[in-house]
Amino acid sequence: MLEKQIEQALVRRVKELGGTCEKFTSPGRRSVPDRIVTLPGGRIIFVECKAPGKRPTITQQFDHERRRLLGCDVRVIDSIEVTIAFP
Repeated sequence: MLEKQIEQALVRRVKELGGTCEKFTSPGRRSVPDRIVTLPGGRIIFVECKAPGKRPTITQQFDHERRRLLGCDVRVIDSIEVTIAFP
């Protein structure tokens, strides 16, 4: 399974939940999460999609930790099963 397939499944799941799943890019800043998920009720989750068995890079891990220290919900999804159980 490819990362792209997991990301597509995430987009479908978030739509089922009534939310948005926007691609996240930040010019001039690398290693940001792949998606910003906004769910009903104002819930915001940053999501990094990975192929099964793959882990975030060191710089991605630093970015995730920085966001978590700021109180953000950051998730790494690497399987369809985790996507189905999202959020």
